[in-house]
Amino acid sequence: MTAGTSTNPFRYGALALDDAFTDRKTELATLTSDVLNGQDVVIFAPRRYGKSSLVWRASQELIADGVLIADVNLMTTPTKERLAEKLARTIHDDIASLLYRAKERLQVFRGLRITPVVTVDPDDGSLGFSFEAGRRPADVDATLERLLELPGQLAAERDRKVALVLDEFQEIVDIDPNLPKLMRSVFQEQPEVAHVYLGSKRHMMERIFNDENEPFWRSAKRMELDVIAPPLFRPFIQEQLERTGRTIDPAVLDRLLDVTGGHPYATQELCYFLWEATPEGSQVDAERYEVATTELLRSEHAHFGLIWEKAAKAQRLVLQALAREPGRPLSSDYRRRYKLPAASSVQRALEALVKDELASKDAKGE
Repeated sequence: MTAGTSTNPFRYGALALDDAFTDRKTELATLTSDVLNGQDVVIFAPRRYGKSSLVWRASQELIADGVLIADVNLMTTPTKERLAEKLARTIHDDIASLLYRAKERLQVFRGLRITPVVTVDPDDGSLGFSFEAGRRPADVDATLERLLELPGQLAAERDRKVALVLDEFQEIVDIDPNLPKLMRSVFQEQPEVAHVYLGSKRHMMERIFNDENEPFWRSAKRMELDVIAPPLFRPFIQEQLERTGRTIDPAVLDRLLDVTGGHPYATQELCYFLWEATPEGSQVDAERYEVATTELLRSEHAHFGLIWEKAAKAQRLVLQALAREPGRPLSSDYRRRYKLPAASSVQRALEALVKDELASKDAKGE
């Protein structure tokens, strides 16, 4: 850690909150407007493009405007009972607690087919909800159906707008293959509720929302997140450095953005290491850039090593070629230039790399 009293302003890995949130002004305005209109939205983007950070920022702005926001991460709900518990918790904490007095809040769960067991955390007084396993599937489904109906019903009773955010939504299929049908049957009767879906496995999200045989086919407005254009990232980086007593050589900033291409995670990560390598009152120069890059690569070594070990030979060759020259690996000129195998082998390698989000195709097909 460098000397000084300031804290590193760049964030990667966790949510980019408050001052660490970068631009996305257009996407933020669009998403907040959609929620206010009761429009369902599915957010598509590769991993580490800032989907969760965008939704968090939008939620904070919407809450400030009086919108009720319930939020469930399906990665934490491996069973329907666990999903019911998380739904009950967010309905209580994020909706009922804002609409009713304390003694009235639990009344919203009256009439559930399965009555939840309510516990109180002795440390902070928060409530926990649990639904015992082993109950008849029909009873669990009826309980889930009622819980999914509650956000819209409770908000309507107090004339409030409401949104239900479902993170890691691709997990819905693993929880129960019939769950998408149940959810969709409820949601299509809730035009007043904005449902926001996001997930980290794009190929699964694409199948859920783009396969005409799936219940959620064409059920939500599609929002695509791209990289943040370097001209928009530039002032953010400069401002974050300047407010913590540092500056950056314009040529080094050009080099940084040329390397990351505006990838949100990668740019914040490299900036984090640059800040650490630069004492307060100093400038990020070419020498400190090399130090920061070395430290970053050392930090990522185990992660990159695991990716490399898992990759088949053809995938490794294609990755190396794309790292040198983004383009069209299936073309004969490209394959000859980088000594790639037959087009069929390259095609299979690309499909695997795209599925693992190690490669992606831009609007020009490259």
